[in-house]
Order: sequence, then C-alpha cells, then structure tokens
Amino acid sequence: MPIAPDQLPNEPEALQRIIAAMAQDAMAAQAEIARLKFQLARYQRAEFGRSSEKLARAAEQLELAIESLEEDQAERLAAAPVVAAAIEGAAEAQKPARRPLPDHLPREDALHPAPCTCPSCGGTLRRIGEDITETLDYVPGRFKVIRHIREKLSCRACDTVVAAPAPDHAIARGRAGAGLLAHILVSKYDDHLPLYRQAEIFAREGVRLETSTLSGWVGASAAALPPLVNALTGAVMASDTLYVDDTPVPVLAPGTGKTKTGRLWTYVCDERPFAGERPPAALFFYSPDRKGEHPRAHLKDFRGVIHADGYAGFNELFAGNRIAEAACWAHVRRKFFDVHAATGSPIAKEALDRIGQLYRVEQTIHRVLPDNRRRERQQRSLPIAAGLQAWAEETTRKLSRKSELAAAFRYMRSRWTALTRCFNDGRLALDNNPAERALRCVAIGRKNYLFAGSDAGGRRAAALYSLIESAKLNGLNPQLYIADVLARIGDHPARRIADLLPWNWKPVEITRAA
Repeated sequence: MPIAPDQLPNEPEALQRIIAAMAQDAMAAQAEIARLKFQLARYQRAEFGRSSEKLARAAEQLELAIESLEEDQAERLAAAPVVAAAIEGAAEAQKPARRPLPDHLPREDALHPAPCTCPSCGGTLRRIGEDITETLDYVPGRFKVIRHIREKLSCRACDTVVAAPAPDHAIARGRAGAGLLAHILVSKYDDHLPLYRQAEIFAREGVRLETSTLSGWVGASAAALPPLVNALTGAVMASDTLYVDDTPVPVLAPGTGKTKTGRLWTYVCDERPFAGERPPAALFFYSPDRKGEHPRAHLKDFRGVIHADGYAGFNELFAGNRIAEAACWAHVRRKFFDVHAATGSPIAKEALDRIGQLYRVEQTIHRVLPDNRRRERQQRSLPIAAGLQAWAEETTRKLSRKSELAAAFRYMRSRWTALTRCFNDGRLALDNNPAERALRCVAIGRKNYLFAGSDAGGRRAAALYSLIESAKLNGLNPQLYIADVLARIGDHPARRIADLLPWNWKPVEITRAA
C-alpha cells in the first residue's frame, strides 16, 4: 500500500528500512518486467511461424501485463514521493533515454516572467538569459509542444540571479501536459485502446513514445486522483436510491501466466427519472472475487433502497432495516424472452405482453415528481401486476417443474415483494438498467484488453471508470474534464475538492473570469 508523507517515521533507521523494502519491490518489479519483455520478444520473432494466431494473442497478453506492471510501479512511486526520490536514481539508469521532442510539432510559448526587483536586496535586475522547458501536450486531433520560458535576471547591485519558479506539471518530473495525459487515459478506459496500440498511433504522427513511458504517465496520473474519487464516493453513498450491478473481469495471476476472475462493481445514482435534485454519478469498485463481503464493505455507510439483480451476496444487506431491495423487471422479462425466442411459447409471449404494459405506464411518468409517479402506479400499474401474479400462479401449476418456462415463473414469483416495491415508492424504477448501462464500458474494454494486468490495475480502472462515466452522465466531454482536473488537482485546496466533481466543475477559464 502507498505510504503518505505524514505517515513516514522520523527515525532514520526506520525510514531506511522502508526505503530498502520499496527498492527491493521496485527491483523485483523491474525483473518481472524484463522477463516478460524477453518472452514478448521471443513471441514477436516467431509471430509468422506456426500457430501464428495463438502467438499473436499471447504477445498481446504480454503487452498488457507489462503495461499494468509499469503502471503499478509508477502509481506506487507517485503516491510516496519522499521515498520515491530516494530510490529513483537506481531505477533511472534502466529507463530508456529521453528523446528530444519532435521538431515538426508546432510550438506554443508560455512566458513565466521573473520578479521585478531583487528578492535579496531590492536592487534593479538585468536580463541574463532564460530557461526553457518543453512539455508535450495534446489537443483534440493534434500534438503540440509548449515551451515554458522562464526569464533569468541578475541584480545589478548584488549579482543575485533570479528566475521565475518552474511551472507546475500535472505529474511530477513529467514532460506530459494535462491534455496529453487525459487523452491517454480516456483512450485507454473509455475508447478501450491499450497503451501499446496508442504508442503505434502516436508513432504514425511522428511522436515516438515508449509504452513504458505511457505506463508511467498512467500510473502517476492515477496516483493524483484518489481525493476526487473519495469525494465522489461520499456523494454517491449519500443518495437514498442506488442501482447496483457487477461484472467479471479476467485478471492476470502473478507468476502463473494464467488469469483469475476478478469483479468490477458499480453503484449508480440517477434521480433524473423522478426529477430528483441529486446529480447523476457512477461509482466503481474492484475486488479479486465475488464474495458478499465486498458489497457489504462498499455499502457500509449507505441507507436506502438498492436496485439489484437478485445476487445472493446482497441478502445480508437486507437483513436489517438499513437497506431495502428493489428487484429488476428487466431481468424477469429477459428470462421469458429467452424462452420465447427459443421455443415460440405463447405463454412466454403473454408474460412479455403483461410486463410490457407496466413499461408503457412508465413511459408516461418519466421525469414526473415521486408523489405523482406513485399515484399513477397505484392506479394503473398495481392492477396489471395483480393480474400478472394471479395468472402466473394458475399457469405455473400446469407446467413441468423442469422446464425453462417454469424456472422463469419461479424467478419472478420468488422476488415478488422486491419487484412490486417500486409501485409504492415513486423514487424507484422498474429495472436496474442504469447500472447495466454503466458496465457497458467494462464489457467493451474486456474484449480489447483480454484481462487486467493485476489487482492494482483493476483498482486503477475502477477509479478512472468512476470519473469518466460520471462526467458523461453529467453531459461533459470526459477528455476536457480529466485534463482540467489533472492540471488543477495538485494545488487545489483539499477542503474544496468537491468543486472538481463533474456536476460542480467549471473550466479553468470560467473560474478565472469569475
């Protein structure tokens, strides 16, 4: 786990032990990266030989594993800068040499003027030169280089040399602008492009960046975001209603070359269907398995109703009065749809038609206040549901218990109390679709990534998914939002971190004007 600066011991011996342990971990990670790169080189040499498709897939898996290990290492170092500085020298020698930024890219100068008078004696300053630091940045559709020009002046009276302070970068000791970092993050987590593919795209534009460099930037960027993710967590868990779902993600098991199955959980707050005041947001968590202890930990501070799909791991949450369950009519409908699609059953068709009547009522009360929604449902939806229940009881007696159709009826009847809770509470929805929509980004990314490289990579993905999906729910361009957040979060007051949440965020130009 990263060590915060205020948690470091004062005793030199204890600090040396921590530095030695981190250095050992860093060397072990470097050794594992080197081993995987050697294996990748072997696969790439044999790519056009026998079983080339299998080798190409294995090579892609190794690329992703190397990316994740390098991101993990960068995030650990960025989260513990005091210790990182002590071990950075040893690791620096193993990094590829920095290339000069390409000459063909347009340059944009940012002038940082020095003070007007000597800070030592108050004397008059004369210009003696300037320091120039170049940062590679990205605006939608093109790269550019920003030349940070820092004036250097000397005092005529006492010869003191004065220069403007070095510009703040989105990540420490980095040459990447916030726009480029945001482009890389959004391309990886929203457009589902692994870093080695992004490196290939950049190379076609004449900008050659090592995948290890991109991995370092991703890890360092992620290390800057926990305060904002924590604020987002508090905002989501303060809601009265949540949509909850989870999905599997293959994760590389360390040292085995095989994958295990982790989970990504999502908790969505969306009050727009009943004209609520809370802004929409999506929160993601990663866990290495699907044990019920994980949602119980995620929801330890939540009170209200969750829309869920009947997962047994939630049952302990409903044991007291703190959390109630609203079941999902879409899951019920899906089971009857599968039977009808496979067999053409007229009974399944009638079930679909009856459930469809409930959804037609919903279309007429979208964005209506909760009391009005409840009143309409009790007048129109409750009779439909009562008719469906009576018909289901009568029909089930005539079916073979082993049939898929009978199983669909049992699924519906066993969840009847949770399914009908929405008819007495206008804040609730018929289904859990907002959570399923939030997880689509994971499903698409899973096809491209094949797997997450580590548990730390899963947690990093959960944090970035949270910010990106919440930005999209609030109508923001996630790339512009993430770029501005990365540019400002380093010196943003901790007590005002909520200003950077998607629904409160204003671009820096508007903030300065205000």
